[in-house]
Amino acid sequence: MVVEVKSFGKTKDGKEVSLYTIKNAKGMKAVLTDLGAILVSLKVPNDKGEVKDVVLGFDNVAQYESNPNFFGGTIGPSANRIAGCSFTIDGTEYRLKDNDGGNNLHSDFDLGYHKQLFNAELVDNGVKFKVKTEDGLMGFPGNITASVTYTLSDDNELKLEYEGVSDKATLFNMTNHSYFALGGHEAGSRALLDTVLMINASKATEVRAGLIPTGKICDIKGTAMDFTSPKKIGQDIDSDWEQMKLGNGYDHNFVIDNYDGTLRLVARASYDGRTMEVYSDLPGLQFYSGNGLSPFEAKDGAKYGDRGGFCLETQYFPNSVNEPAFESPVKKAGEKYHTVTIYKFV
Repeated sequence: MVVEVKSFGKTKDGKEVSLYTIKNAKGMKAVLTDLGAILVSLKVPNDKGEVKDVVLGFDNVAQYESNPNFFGGTIGPSANRIAGCSFTIDGTEYRLKDNDGGNNLHSDFDLGYHKQLFNAELVDNGVKFKVKTEDGLMGFPGNITASVTYTLSDDNELKLEYEGVSDKATLFNMTNHSYFALGGHEAGSRALLDTVLMINASKATEVRAGLIPTGKICDIKGTAMDFTSPKKIGQDIDSDWEQMKLGNGYDHNFVIDNYDGTLRLVARASYDGRTMEVYSDLPGLQFYSGNGLSPFEAKDGAKYGDRGGFCLETQYFPNSVNEPAFESPVKKAGEKYHTVTIYKFV
């Protein structure tokens, strides 16, 4: 499988940015960029052979340099929220930027991995994006080397393999922040609400104001957050249950059933003759229904807005670095971080 490379333009400080296109034998095509190791486009045929781009995004580098909604981005070193913008490892407290009302979200809006220019290396059927950050950048300890490798198979599997290592104990909790729209990136909120979703989780991390976990794992069977049996995203999205009101819809971490660290099916979404399966070896999945997306124009002249796309972010639990009962995202100096996520279209 040949990977095509072309220029995407330059950053505001004059650095060259490239686009990498991978195509498979079944008409699926992934377009990536080394800026933020971002998934720019994912074109997928449906059961009638109609091909549409199923991820939200932009047409140019300048918009990705802004990218306030993290479209398609590789998030790291730490995805999701950290309470109080701080954590302690081996007795040392580390402070992060306050960018979410007294908490930290997705590491740093300006310096996080989604804004870093990665080094790209072509591999079989894909691209490996690698980045190095210095000790203390964004507040995280250690000189860190991290990477994400995207590969596309003829079985319509887009595989994301994350790796990392640091010379100090630090935390790794990388994810991808693509907004999916299975009817096409321009399809809008009606299509999202009619998308049928299954999540293999009968529990979730309970949250308080600011969507910070309380530390309690709550049973969600029979609630608005129950997707153990497939249902439309819109069925219960405006529930008056307190957990739902805190997120103004879905913006919650689901606790994967029977988690044992092996790669397994964690979610399935279907709409417009396309079904996407999500596989992960991590304990959590953040389902975000795009609540509060401000209206604006994006790629191909499409106009995005509230609930225009959904995210299924594989992860360690939010604030897990501060919750001893949660699976720890901390790796010792020299200890390797490795995890795999697959988005498969069937």
